[in-house]
Amino acid sequence: MEKESHLKLKETVTHLLELIYEDVPLELGISEIATELLVHMRLNHQHDVFEVQAHANLWDEQDVVLITYGDSIIETTPELSEGMQRPPLQSLHHFLHKYCASTINNVHILPFFPYSSDDGFSVIDYSTVNQSLGNWDDISKIANEFGLMVDLVINHCSARSMWFENFTKQKSPGKGFFYTADPSLDLSQVTRPRTSPLLRETKTVDGEKHVWCTFSHDQVDFDFTNPDVLIAFVDIIRLYLDKGTRIFRLDAIAFLWKIVGTNCINLPQTHNMVRLFRVLIEHASPHAIIITETNIPNRENLSYFGNANEAHAIYNFSLPPLLLNTLVTGDCTYLKTWLMSMPPAQNGTFYFNFIASHDGIGLRPAEGLLDDNEIKDLADCMQKFGGKVSWRTAENGTQKPYEMNIALIDALQGDLSGPDEFQVQRFLCAHTIMFGLEGVPGLYIHSLLGTTNDYEKVSNTGQNRSINRHRWEYDALTHELDDAHSLHHQVLTQMTQLLGIRNAQKAFHPNATQFTLQLGEQVFGFWRQSIDRKQSIFCISNISKEQQNIRLSDINLIGTDCWVDLLTQRPIHSQSETLVLEPYESAWISNQY
Repeated sequence: MEKESHLKLKETVTHLLELIYEDVPLELGISEIATELLVHMRLNHQHDVFEVQAHANLWDEQDVVLITYGDSIIETTPELSEGMQRPPLQSLHHFLHKYCASTINNVHILPFFPYSSDDGFSVIDYSTVNQSLGNWDDISKIANEFGLMVDLVINHCSARSMWFENFTKQKSPGKGFFYTADPSLDLSQVTRPRTSPLLRETKTVDGEKHVWCTFSHDQVDFDFTNPDVLIAFVDIIRLYLDKGTRIFRLDAIAFLWKIVGTNCINLPQTHNMVRLFRVLIEHASPHAIIITETNIPNRENLSYFGNANEAHAIYNFSLPPLLLNTLVTGDCTYLKTWLMSMPPAQNGTFYFNFIASHDGIGLRPAEGLLDDNEIKDLADCMQKFGGKVSWRTAENGTQKPYEMNIALIDALQGDLSGPDEFQVQRFLCAHTIMFGLEGVPGLYIHSLLGTTNDYEKVSNTGQNRSINRHRWEYDALTHELDDAHSLHHQVLTQMTQLLGIRNAQKAFHPNATQFTLQLGEQVFGFWRQSIDRKQSIFCISNISKEQQNIRLSDINLIGTDCWVDLLTQRPIHSQSETLVLEPYESAWISNQY
C-alpha cells in the first residue's frame, strides 16, 4: 500500500501534468505518465520520498559559485608521455583545491558532455563525460569537495546526437523527440536570440521535415508535447543526482514550450514544467536546487520565481549591463533605480548575482532600464576597449546589440572617455558591489584570475564569445599567480581577501534585508541587515574617478554602536563629518567585526 507521502506527491505531479498537457492529445493517460515519472525518478512507493520544507533557505552567506569550463585549465605533466595532458577535470580539481577551497564552496562546471558546437551547449550524449575532459570519477571527486552545479541543456541537443539520428530514421528513442513546424505558417511572432533561419530542412524516412532550431541548425529543439521526452530528461536528472549534483542550471528554459501563433517564450506550460522539475528534484534530494537561465527582460525573468514554487534561484541578468554602465559613465542612477524596484526574494528563493560569464554581457535585460542610445553608447565603448558585439533582429526588422563579448577586466579599463589608470580599482569595485548584494554571487574563473581578452581564440574559432573563454596552461598560470607583480596575482589575492571578509558576515546572507541608499549619482550604496537583526553593513562605493566625500549624517549610523570598515579595518566614528573614498574605493561599514 502506498504511503500518504507518495500519494500526495503523485497527486501534485498529476495536477502539474494536467496543466502542461491540457491541450495535447496523448496516447498514455496523465496518471500513467505520472507513475512513469515517479518510477524513473525513483520516487515510487519502493523508495523513500523526502519531505519538503516550504520556504527553507538551503544556502547562507558562505555560498559562492565559481563558474568554469572543464578545460579552463590544462596541464602537461612530466610523468606522462611527451605532449600528453592530465585530464583537465583533474587539473581543475587541483586548482580549486589549492586556490579556492577557503573562499569558494560551489563550482559550476559548464557542459562537460560530448558536444558538436557552442562550446558544450550542443550536447551529443547527456549520460557520459567528454573523454577529452575526464570521466564521471573526476566529476564525483570535485562534487565531494564542492557543491556541484550542472547544466541541464533541456531546450535542444546536437544534430549529431543518437536521438536526432534516430529521428531521421523514425525509430526510438528519438522518434517524435523534436519539434517540427510547417514553413508556410506565420512564425513572425517567435522570439529569437539569433538571426539564423528558425526551421531546418531535414530528410527523414518519412519525407522532409522542418525542425525547429531556436539557436542554430546544429541545436535542434525538443518537442516536450511528447511525454517520452520528459521521461528521458527525468532519467538524466536522476543520473546527475546520483553523480553528486547539488544545483541544476536549466539552460535556455524560457524557450521550452512552443505554440505556433505565439512568441514561443515564457509560455504557461514552460512555467509549469519548471514547477514539475522542482517537485521531482526536491523530493528526491532535499538539498538540491534549481536555477533558471532566462536571458530575457527583467520582468519576465522575475516570473520564474513563481510563488516560491518554481526556480529556487534566477540569474540576475540585469546586473551585468547596469553595473558596467554605472562604472563607465560614473553615474549610478539607473543601477539605483533598478535595485529599488527589485522585490526581495522570498525565503526559499534567491537571486544568483553575476557580472561576467562564459556568455558575455547580455543587453536584452537592460531594455526598458537603459534607453536605446545609452545601450548603443555602452556597446560602442566596449568595442573601443577591444570587445565584440553580437546583434539580433528586432520586431521592426532593425538590428540591435544583443550581447557584448569582452573580458570583464578589459571592459573596465576606462570610462566613456577612454582607458585610464583605474582599471584594477574599477574591476575590484564592481566585485565589491556584487559580493555585497542580496543573493548568491557567481564568480567567473576568468574574473577571479583577471584574464584579459583572448583574440587568438576568437581568430581560431570565429566566435565572438571565445574572447572570454581563455584556456590557461597550468604551469603558466601558477607562474603568474606566484609573481607578486603580475596582474593575475594582484587580482586573485585581492578577490580572495574580499571573499574571505564577505563570507564571514551574517548580513550578507542571500536573504538578509537590503535597502538602497540615496547618496547622489557618483556614490552607490545599500544597507544590509542580518536575519537576526544583530549585524548591519552599509556598502558604499565611489563609482567615479573623482574623490568623494560622503557625509556620515546621510548614512544614519547608530551613535551607540561601534562601527568599522571591514575592508580596511578603519574605525568609523558616527560623529565624524565625512567618509572619504578615493576613485572606485568601497567601504563595508559594519557594527560587528
